[in-house]
Amino acid sequence: MRNVLIRGKAVGFAILMLILTTGSQAMTSTSASDLQTPPPETTQVPLHFAGHNFEAKCYNTLRCSVVYNDHDFTVLDNNTPSPVPSSSDYRKNWGTATYLDIRAFSSPAVVKWTAKDGSDHEATVDFDKIFKDRLIWHKVPKVDMKDFYRGPYAGNPDIFLEVNDRTVNVFMTMLVPTKTEQIPGNKYSFGRDDLFLTWTHTY
Repeated sequence: MRNVLIRGKAVGFAILMLILTTGSQAMTSTSASDLQTPPPETTQVPLHFAGHNFEAKCYNTLRCSVVYNDHDFTVLDNNTPSPVPSSSDYRKNWGTATYLDIRAFSSPAVVKWTAKDGSDHEATVDFDKIFKDRLIWHKVPKVDMKDFYRGPYAGNPDIFLEVNDRTVNVFMTMLVPTKTEQIPGNKYSFGRDDLFLTWTHTY
């Protein structure tokens, strides 16, 4: 009986090690330790939002699925490899999010993907936790900010969820009008739409 018990423990341990070392990963949730710090202007001049726009991006994956707000944002990447970023500053070409006016963080985004090394991953990304204060991240000081909105909310920011190999990133951006040109001599540059990394985790 003792030998049977020892063999049973050994088999159990071997199965556990197999699970830990194979590509299949358990579902992981949003960790507060991966939250980034907003610029000081964000809290000095607080702009709040009630709704948001959203888009998902996949890079360096063999397959990638991002489901959020009951919508699959990565249909083209579900079963095919996603591209390598076109340049080191590829995020400048993201533009604006295409899924508009989501009114609340009703549920986390569910991300399932295979990294380029063949390892499988699953994660839930809880925007309600990441943006618990409902603050729009920005770098515009009060002295240079135009009075561009009325009421308690400043508008809908764009939220991007990026899957890149083994890393998941969450970014926020929103155009905040300014009193001065941000590019001297450019009359169309009265505003800032900086892209901020708000949360990141490597699996």
